[in-house]
Amino acid sequence: MKETDQHCSNHPNPPIKGCDLLVLSLEREGVETVFAYPGGASLDLHQAMARRGTLRVVLPRHEQGGIFAADGYARATGKVGVCMATSGPGATNLVTGVANAFADSIPLVVITGQVNMMLIGRNAFQETDIFGVTLPICKYSFLITDVKDIPRVVKEAFYIASTGRPGPVVVDIPKNIQQSLTQLPEDWSAPVNLRSYRPDRKATDEQLQKVLVLIEQSKEPLLYVGGGVISSNGSDELRKFVKLTQVPVTTTLMGVGSFPENDPLSLQMLGMHGTAYANWATKETDLLLAFGCRFDDRVTGNVKAFAPNSKVVHIDIDSSELNKNKRADYPIEGNICDALARMNQMLEKSPLKADFSAWHKKISEWKKKAPLTWNAGSKVAKSKHIRFFHQDKHEEVIMPQEVIHHLNQMVPEDTIIVTGVGQHQMWTAQFYQFKKPRTFLTSAGLGSMGYGYPAALGAKIGCPDKQVVNIDGDGSFQMNIQELATAKMEKIAAKQIILNNQYLGMVAQWEDLFYQGLHANTFIGDFSGKEVLYPDFVKIAEGYSIKAERVVFKRDLKDALQRMLDSEEPYVLDIVVPNTAHVLPFIRAIGTVDDMVLDTRE
Repeated sequence: MKETDQHCSNHPNPPIKGCDLLVLSLEREGVETVFAYPGGASLDLHQAMARRGTLRVVLPRHEQGGIFAADGYARATGKVGVCMATSGPGATNLVTGVANAFADSIPLVVITGQVNMMLIGRNAFQETDIFGVTLPICKYSFLITDVKDIPRVVKEAFYIASTGRPGPVVVDIPKNIQQSLTQLPEDWSAPVNLRSYRPDRKATDEQLQKVLVLIEQSKEPLLYVGGGVISSNGSDELRKFVKLTQVPVTTTLMGVGSFPENDPLSLQMLGMHGTAYANWATKETDLLLAFGCRFDDRVTGNVKAFAPNSKVVHIDIDSSELNKNKRADYPIEGNICDALARMNQMLEKSPLKADFSAWHKKISEWKKKAPLTWNAGSKVAKSKHIRFFHQDKHEEVIMPQEVIHHLNQMVPEDTIIVTGVGQHQMWTAQFYQFKKPRTFLTSAGLGSMGYGYPAALGAKIGCPDKQVVNIDGDGSFQMNIQELATAKMEKIAAKQIILNNQYLGMVAQWEDLFYQGLHANTFIGDFSGKEVLYPDFVKIAEGYSIKAERVVFKRDLKDALQRMLDSEEPYVLDIVVPNTAHVLPFIRAIGTVDDMVLDTRE
């Protein structure tokens, strides 16, 4: 259907409803998929999408599932994710997803229906001031009060969401605006002109030359890389920069995948559950190059003791992050991809003469001293459901880290791995070797349980030719388990691994370490005393007509993983693991490297 098909063909510019104008505006921004749950205040928007038939509208089974799917779509593709909900509870069900995208700098346009303008402020049925609710947790909010503004607002929303430091933008549209008539704009191509918004920040040549001089003068430099490198599409430039400088690399959780973790210069992730050698290197380095990151507390611990012997260079596109958490000796505002590309040009003209071989040797020795590993130890016997299934055959117990280790060996490099939040999230970051950007999707800043499975569905829609696997705990998976219906009805062949330990594992780990092992409301299995797994995820999946199986013994693990990967349909693999396994290394909150725990075996 063309733009004027539904109007009078002999009229040069026939009137058009606001809802139809919104759909045309989305098309012009290149939108192909909208994750949308209907309701009274968004009914006209859904009718318009159905009439036109140009957008794929994916119906989640909960609004939170919809926005997490849009988030996964955005992270996997680099495009702006779009979701939609009705007013009141529909809009408030999106709030966690808005906050999640804001914390991780993910570009979303979040469209909400609103009650009629004449009812706003009167406590009307399903009225919520979503504009006000989301102001602190989004990049920008719009409330459209004139139907003529729809094309301009949509264009500005996508521009704001995707430029500078990306983030979510909320567009609230009252029902009467959706139903009002207006004319098509005479000029769709008018440029966006936001007087106070200048997203294209670039470092100066003098600033970048100074960074290279500092590297030349350093003996033990370290790159500390965050999600900004990925969101700016700077991963290739980072790899080139490391090749030219030979500076070792550690990443944040959001930066995982920006540099190949099988490279000898990779130290993988640092911070609370980072590698011991990454944390030791951060303590020892004399020059910390913080690129596209924000010195999050989960990385720094006690920020006063973080990189205590180092000069700090901090490059970030968001000036508000500079000197916010950690004072930088050389704070630089600018796009990190651009900064890396220009420094690479400088290095090609004038190569570094520094020799960091002694630093590389020290790091190599640390890697040998404290590699990432796992050991069941005597604690496995204390895991009730493991004891029930395995009796005394502890050699058949599947350790959760093993699952991720084997998966890593069985899938291609471009496989997209998604996680929920908890122990499984940290084990995935540790034991899966990520080699490419946009292959690790996780709720990092907000740490929102329930993120994984709907995000995996969005990622699979955005990248249909790639394998997409969500790794979840039994607690996190249950928070949006209803999205199994979305997977089935929309034919989305994302795969689901459940590391099922019957506990809220990360909280229980803290209880083990800091609360004398008293588990207070962290056991989520069967309270009746029956030695059974609860719930039965295989039966639940079958109720949604989705293939599923349970794996209990180590001898069956690889074959089950292969069956899951070979399936061309959605698949749930429930893997029984002990609740006694801990994520190690571990540095307590607001702790230091000296507090790092490497082993908790008895």
